[in-house]
Amino acid sequence: MSELAWIEAALTAARPRVVSALLRYFRDLDTAEEAFQDASLRALGTWPVNGPPRDPTGWLILVGRNRGIDVRRRQARQAPLPEEDHLSNLDDAEAPLAERLDQADYRDDVLRLLFICCHPELPANQQIALALRIVSGLGVARIARAFLVSEAAMEQRITRAKARVAAAAVPFETPGAPERAERLGAVAAILYLIFNEGYSAGAAEPERAGLCDEAIRLARLLLRLFPAEPEIMGLAALFLLQRARAAARFDAAGEVVLLEAQDRRLWNPQMIAEGLALIDKAMRHRRAGAYQVQAAIAALHARAARPEETDWAQIEQLYAALERLQPSPVITLNRAVAVLQLHGPAAALAMIEPLAPRLSGYFHYFGVKGALLRKLGRTEEARTAFGQAIALAGSAAEAAHIRQHLDQLTQESPPSRQGERTG
Repeated sequence: MSELAWIEAALTAARPRVVSALLRYFRDLDTAEEAFQDASLRALGTWPVNGPPRDPTGWLILVGRNRGIDVRRRQARQAPLPEEDHLSNLDDAEAPLAERLDQADYRDDVLRLLFICCHPELPANQQIALALRIVSGLGVARIARAFLVSEAAMEQRITRAKARVAAAAVPFETPGAPERAERLGAVAAILYLIFNEGYSAGAAEPERAGLCDEAIRLARLLLRLFPAEPEIMGLAALFLLQRARAAARFDAAGEVVLLEAQDRRLWNPQMIAEGLALIDKAMRHRRAGAYQVQAAIAALHARAARPEETDWAQIEQLYAALERLQPSPVITLNRAVAVLQLHGPAAALAMIEPLAPRLSGYFHYFGVKGALLRKLGRTEEARTAFGQAIALAGSAAEAAHIRQHLDQLTQESPPSRQGERTG
C-alpha cells in the first residue's frame, strides 16, 4: 500500500467517530466537518514524516478540536463583546454535559449523530442523504447514485439539510424514548444504505467494504435499544447473512464471483447462524416488514448447501411480497432473477423491459438485461446492454465482471463488421 493510500484508509476508517466527537464538542455540523478536514490535512503533512500515531482517531479528534477552537477564537476576536449583563460567570458546562450524555442509555457517539441527522425538522430524503455524507463521508456522486438522482440535485439536498439543522438549532442531547421511536425508520434506512455502499465495494477497496461492518455494529446497537422490534432484527439479520459471503464474493484476481458460483465453504458460519436466529425470531412476531422479507430471502440462499437446492419458488414469492410492501423497480429487477430460474429468460426479460425509463442510470439493470439477451441468443443487443453496464459501473470489479461477459460473448459470436458481406 502506498504512503498516501494508508493515510487515506486511516482517515476513512476514523471519520465517523471523529466527526461525531467534534460535533458533540462544537454542536455545529459545518464546524465539525471543517475541523475534521483541517485535522486530515495536518495528518497528510505529519504522518508521512513521523509515522502513524498509536491512536489515529484520538489524534484526529484532538487536532480537530484544537483547530476548531482556534477558528472560533479568531472569530470571537473579530466580534464585539456583548453587554456586561449578558456575560455569564458560570463554569464551562461542556464536560458535565458530555459526561451526562455518556452515562445515558444512548452511549454511542456515531449512533447519536445518526439520530441528530434524523431530526424531524428534516424531510426523510434529506435525513438519509445528510447522514451518509456526515457519518460515513460518502461522496456526493455516490450518494446520488444510491438515490438515482443527479449529483447536482443531491448536492442541493445536502446543503438544504445542513441549513435546516442550523436554522432549527437542533439540540445535541439524548433523544427520549418517544423521539427515538419516531426516528427509528429513518435511522434504519441510513444503515441500510451505508451497508449497501460497503457491499458494492470491490476486492481492492477494503476500507469502503468496512462500511458493512460499521452498519452491522450500529444495527446491533439499535437492537440493544429496541430489543423487541422485529424490523431491527430483520435489518441486522440481513446485514449478517449478506456479509457472511464476503470471503467468497471475489476470486484471487479480485474478480466478482456470482452467488451460484461461490465456494460456500468460505461463507462465515457464525454470521449465518446469528442471522438465521435473528430472522427466525423476527418472523415469530408476525409483523412482517421490508427488512424482514429481504432477510428471509437471504436466509433461503444461506440454507441452500448447493445452488441447485435454492428454493427459487419461495424466493419469487418473497420478492412479490416485497414489491407490495415497498414498490421499487430495483425490487422488480431482483424478482426477475428468480423468474429466470423458474420460467426462463423470456419471461424475465418481459418483466424488466418496462423498467428501462426508471433504471436508465442503473448498472445492474443493464447487466441483468445483457445476461438475459445473451441466453436468448440476441448477441448484438446483449453486447449493447453490457456496454451500457460498463459505462455505469461503480467500481473496477463491476466493470471487470461485465467485460468477462463481453469476452465470452465475443468468443461465442464475434461482432459483425459494418460493410462485411453476408450470405
